[in-house]
Amino acid sequence: MFTGLIEHLGTVSAIHRDDGGCALTISQSAPILVDCHIGDSIAVNGACLTVVEFDVERDGGYFKIWLANETLSRTDLGDRKVGDQVNLERAMGAHVRFGGHFVQAHVDITATILKRTLDGDSLRLWFQLPEPTAERPSLLPYIIPKGYVTIDGASLTVTSVDDAERTFGVMLIQHTQQKITLAKKANGERVNVEVDMVGKYVEKSVLAALEGGGGEAMRTFIQRIVEETLVNKGILPFAPVSNDSGSM
Repeated sequence: MFTGLIEHLGTVSAIHRDDGGCALTISQSAPILVDCHIGDSIAVNGACLTVVEFDVERDGGYFKIWLANETLSRTDLGDRKVGDQVNLERAMGAHVRFGGHFVQAHVDITATILKRTLDGDSLRLWFQLPEPTAERPSLLPYIIPKGYVTIDGASLTVTSVDDAERTFGVMLIQHTQQKITLAKKANGERVNVEVDMVGKYVEKSVLAALEGGGGEAMRTFIQRIVEETLVNKGILPFAPVSNDSGSM
């Protein structure tokens, strides 16, 4: 589990590819390696990856990770080049304050930077999601104004959503622009997107209730919402008496 608060910017220093995937070496990362162990998880541009090798002193502190083909297909990490900076965050410790939002670092999909504008010292950015497919359905139901979204591992607040254009926007204050890689990316580049997992769980629970599964409390809750909607639209003259109501 992660928070979406980027701790450090590392630099890609080596890339080795083969048919099975890709090995990345990230250098200049000593500040996040002081308590590192082989097998630890580090979020790299928002993707949870396993440390397979590291040295706190060499090359300003380096670590090596392996990217499976699934990771390469879901993220922008296959686009990275030697010299590129990447956002880094260690897995959240149980003893620290929780300052961002619940981030799994399981990237859902990549979006494309559509445009950007300055707003005082802040930077507004808009992104476009790809056309949905059966394998990768639309993420727009989980992206709402003032909700959370994780972009390249950074927890950000959504400022706007356009479902018809498959776009959404965020704003970066000056401090955030300096602490993450997003402000340095150009229009047309890809970013890693992870939507708020709470929305996924809520959707699954509601669908289960509507299909006859789930708990009795959820089914009752959905029934009441439907009844109130029908009354408000004038389809029902009044709300039916619920089963748990007492008789007069």
